[in-house]
Amino acid sequence: MLEAKYSRNNDDLTKKGVTLSNPEGELWPAPETQSPLDATVVLPGSKSLMARELVLAAMANSPSLIQLPLVSRDSQLMIEALEALGTRIETAEDTLLVTPAPELLGSTSISCGLAGTVMRFIPALACLALGPTVFDGDSYARKRPMRGVIEALRDLGADIADEGRGALPFTVHGNGSLKGGYVEIDSSESSQFVSALLLAGSQFEEGVHVKHIGESLPSIPHIEMTIECLRLRGVKVTKPAIGEWQVKPGAISGRNLVLESDLSNAAPFLAAALVTGGKVTVPNWPNETTQVGDKLRDFLPKFGAEVTFSNGNLTVTSDGHISANDLHMSEAGELAPTMIGLAALADGPSTITGIGHIRHHETDRIAALANECRKIGCEVEELDDGLRIVPPNKYVASDWNSYDDHRMATTGALVGLRVPGTQIINIESTSKTMPRFTEMWNQMLGVQENLP
Repeated sequence: MLEAKYSRNNDDLTKKGVTLSNPEGELWPAPETQSPLDATVVLPGSKSLMARELVLAAMANSPSLIQLPLVSRDSQLMIEALEALGTRIETAEDTLLVTPAPELLGSTSISCGLAGTVMRFIPALACLALGPTVFDGDSYARKRPMRGVIEALRDLGADIADEGRGALPFTVHGNGSLKGGYVEIDSSESSQFVSALLLAGSQFEEGVHVKHIGESLPSIPHIEMTIECLRLRGVKVTKPAIGEWQVKPGAISGRNLVLESDLSNAAPFLAAALVTGGKVTVPNWPNETTQVGDKLRDFLPKFGAEVTFSNGNLTVTSDGHISANDLHMSEAGELAPTMIGLAALADGPSTITGIGHIRHHETDRIAALANECRKIGCEVEELDDGLRIVPPNKYVASDWNSYDDHRMATTGALVGLRVPGTQIINIESTSKTMPRFTEMWNQMLGVQENLP
């Protein structure tokens, strides 16, 4: 009976456009632990910063050196996309040397995988290249929203052929320049739409003046991150009004930088201290940052954790009790899967809202999380912009579907700490941002590597 029920759930998800991982794929038995943690976890570099710095380096007026770069599927896809347009990127131990091309060249094709930054940031550069550039990606990438960026670039003078889909695949017919100027855009589905225009805007003939006209704008901190990256390279950015940004035409400077650790990737590791008790420390935490992962300092105490910060070390300590909690987290949707994982293990009902936009990430994360939490025994109400979760009296072991989504996979690992018998379908999806996730997870727990 249960098997039939979950089969119907999967059918419903498929109708919604949610891509399931291959159920015949290898399973990773999520390790559990009965002992309180006392671990230090060193994180890889920030995916969001890596994407922005690579794009800006490719348009700069001199080479850039990125130290401690992120090695992941998303960053590799971005590197390959920029190389396809003529950028030279040389890899050495813990560094990337990015040398801009004298002029960007099209007449190429770009694979976006599932990387939102590639499919949204690179088309503006392709408009500045000479020749057509074809964009495509993984099957679910074709369902991710792109219309806002495509239509905005057209309004700024671009020639883009998408057969009316407003999604992948499409072709940018670059002629070496873009007029730019004023443009209105609805970025309710992703703040990356705004960032895409701001990143390239200084290279448009008239710069760019972007006005958001949608009802909501998710993940504003990511736009602030984009602006800070631009300013550090000498680009003039102003905010004439709320929901408006203006970039003046001008040069982008080369820059040497040390990439910050990815604070959002800290979420499952720090949350593990809540699930198991004990403490987890993440070193190299910046004093000031535009990364939304820094909001973990605010969110985790609401579930009962003690969070301390000293000398660049962020430490989460807990007795293993998880308090039910209501969170509205519109500015930090990428942290939502971890928070929902905690809510599924809490001492009562929790409601997580303000995250409607995560339906358009690597998968429909709201529908996917609802399905997987139900499978372990939770009662779940799926809201337009979030979930209400009631944990069960007794959990049920299940095969946790990652939906080929790295944050779904890491949430399954977190749940598995308390739900014996949890197995993750396609744990390899974590390679999108953390290729060494299973190794890091097992090292944190002090157990041997648990390979499928």
